[in-house]
Amino acid sequence: MIGEYNTSRPDIILKEYGRNVQKLTEYIRSIPDKEKRTEMAYTLIELMTQLTPSVKDATPENPQRMWDDLYVIADFNLDLNSPFPVPDRETLFKRPKHIGYPQSNIRFKHYGKNIERLIKEAMKLENEQERNDAVIYLGKLMKTFYGAWNKETLDDSVIVNDIRTMSQGKLSLDLGKVREDNLFEQLYKGEKRKPVQEQSQGGGQHRNNGHRNKNRNRFKNKNKRRDQ
Repeated sequence: MIGEYNTSRPDIILKEYGRNVQKLTEYIRSIPDKEKRTEMAYTLIELMTQLTPSVKDATPENPQRMWDDLYVIADFNLDLNSPFPVPDRETLFKRPKHIGYPQSNIRFKHYGKNIERLIKEAMKLENEQERNDAVIYLGKLMKTFYGAWNKETLDDSVIVNDIRTMSQGKLSLDLGKVREDNLFEQLYKGEKRKPVQEQSQGGGQHRNNGHRNKNRNRFKNKNKRRDQ
């Protein structure tokens, strides 16, 4: 007996259900009695749900999807007492509208477009303290974003100059104060962010004291373990 090759078979319309489901759909379509066709269709829907775990998980949220798939497999030529309306071929296969990719020149691509937008918002601030706080936070973000894609550490002077350039000279900080208080310390995931004002006012001294206390506690705990 000569075997049937896949090359001689019709294409599978929805491959996630396989060829056997497609054959059963064709058989249901050939049944003359509509009530019998509907009964068999319900059974086939249950089978399709069991055969495809990914579809099974999504079925409770969208039960109509299985019936839509059945009509697609049947090439929309299936007369049933379906619990859902027959899907429209044109609507179901309608291509989504093309969304144009935003084209804009980004001078400092390693920071991203949003940094430029935030700088524009910071330039609108009239209060000097609020503007300085915004620049400090921008510096933190810029240093973090740069560090996420580059192994080298970005010097604070570069960030200060870049902020001044992007703001057309309207936003600036004293580089000496930035380095002395470590104002541009990077923001890491899981780190509790302090208010910018708290960071800018004596932030370096508090931070140094925190490191000293942490080292002192580690030393005490190590000595306790030795004594035990």
